[in-house]
Amino acid sequence: MATTILVGAQWGDEGKGKIIDVLTEQADVVVRYQGGNNAGHTVEVGPEKYVLHLIPSGILYPGKVNVIGNGVVVDPVALLEEVVHLRGRNVAVDNNLYVSETAHMVLPYHRLLDVIREEQKGERKIGTTKRGIGPAYSDKVARTGLRIGDLLTPERFADRLRRKVRENNEIFKTFGHRPMSFKKIYDEYEAVGQKLKPFIADTVTLLNGAVRANKNILFEGAQGTHLDIDFGTYPFVTSSNATAGGACIGTGIPPNRMNRVVGVMKAYTTRVGEGPFPTELLDQQGSELRETGKEFGATTGRPRRCGWFDAIATRYAVMVNGIDDLAVTKLDVLDALPKIKVCVGYKHGRKMLETMPTDVDVLAACVPVYQEFNGWQSSTKHILEFDQLPKRARVYLQRIAQLSGAKLSIISVGPRREETIFL
Repeated sequence: MATTILVGAQWGDEGKGKIIDVLTEQADVVVRYQGGNNAGHTVEVGPEKYVLHLIPSGILYPGKVNVIGNGVVVDPVALLEEVVHLRGRNVAVDNNLYVSETAHMVLPYHRLLDVIREEQKGERKIGTTKRGIGPAYSDKVARTGLRIGDLLTPERFADRLRRKVRENNEIFKTFGHRPMSFKKIYDEYEAVGQKLKPFIADTVTLLNGAVRANKNILFEGAQGTHLDIDFGTYPFVTSSNATAGGACIGTGIPPNRMNRVVGVMKAYTTRVGEGPFPTELLDQQGSELRETGKEFGATTGRPRRCGWFDAIATRYAVMVNGIDDLAVTKLDVLDALPKIKVCVGYKHGRKMLETMPTDVDVLAACVPVYQEFNGWQSSTKHILEFDQLPKRARVYLQRIAQLSGAKLSIISVGPRREETIFL
């Protein structure tokens, strides 16, 4: 495995949690490198189901080292709740978890700012999870943020927090919200900081040491390519780099130490929140995909928008990430369909487009051009060999991989570890 970056090749929710869990068996270290607790990775181990928001999925494997990198924005309260929850389910969380001392914190005022900003956007709202992720990244870029390491120095933490609370209370007053209490926030987060102290570390040195020791490292991305702050459908994006390049920035491991990129994509396409979605199905077919695929957000519970597989959008993801291998999830959701469509181009006015436009208004006006496939109409669940899949399912998988421009390597036919086909 060496160093492997795993990214979402669509708009997030591709099933990365399951694929990360499967690949973790070969890994020594699993690293989250961006995003915050706005992401949710769902992993099923036997009869048990786990939803992880900040802690890497490798925590479910004994003996693996798990790292939350400097590129993640961390809500310390949410992190501690996750630790307590896992321990309550007999998952060991002790000397197998490290949090970067330079990761920025999400604080209560960030969450309220998130709500206010969404309200002000009106019809142009982004569809944020309102977990405070965007405002926390804004503070980071503005060089006014507080970092996890600040919790280790109470005096410094108090001084910096007091200034930020005072500054944000002026904003809250403008919008008719009550001011926040510095003391209340300080007392809660200082107490949480004491409990998180054993996990806080210089993760850049730790990870580069693992590289020198030839450890197998798996980098766990959150969200998806088309939610990337630079390469996504801006402004309907997240606030971090969800693409493969974010793994270097978010961990401190240089690009020439990265060996492989695995892109995860569903056998169809989904999206949560606002923004253009060319292949979205607003009819009964879309509703059936949602119900069959249980397409509801792991973090928010919101219903996901569903549509046909978009090869144009996925080919763009393969390009900007340098994806070597593709992992296709939820093939089984398509089992009963008599006909399945794949978008192979966009029509914009009189023009035919074979590449994804960067202008969201142009993308929103695009009409998908479809290639139709005959469905296999038989169950793929529990099949463990590619050659045992129905012939029409094999044809479909090979075609979407060919259109995407990367090698088909993993197929998921169910949520559990064992429901996986390796090519």
